Amino acid sequence: MTTTSAAGSVRTAWRWIVRLPARLLLLLLRGYQLVISPMTPPSCRFYPSCSEYAVRAVRIHGVLRGGRLAAWRVLRCNPWNYGGVDDVPGDVRRPAVQENESRKPEAPEHTCFRTEDPACMELS
Repeated sequence: MTTTSAAGSVRTAWRWIVRLPARLLLLLLRGYQLVISPMTPPSCRFYPSCSEYAVRAVRIHGVLRGGRLAAWRVLRCNPWNYGGVDDVPGDVRRPAVQENESRKPEAPEHTCFRTEDPACMELS
């Protein structure tokens, strides 16, 4: 065994240990989505749902910050909040709703308010 392969295996083991809490939390969240969530009516006021938001937050930001974002989201999901689209901060790979460029209003070709202007008279 060479020193580079030993260092590589130590690095791999260290990565696995560091990622273990996030993987356990993601396993719990996925279990909730598969077992408990189907038994309850859809009641989340936000899109994506709170559990999907938690999964995205933990994948992007890790256990500590992602868990804090998910807990804050669950606290905001109450009858006094209107809800709506709420993406995870920093989620540039897959936003929940993408803007459609074709729905933006087009600017008018010209805006002439004075008809005495020769340029405006040509356009009308």
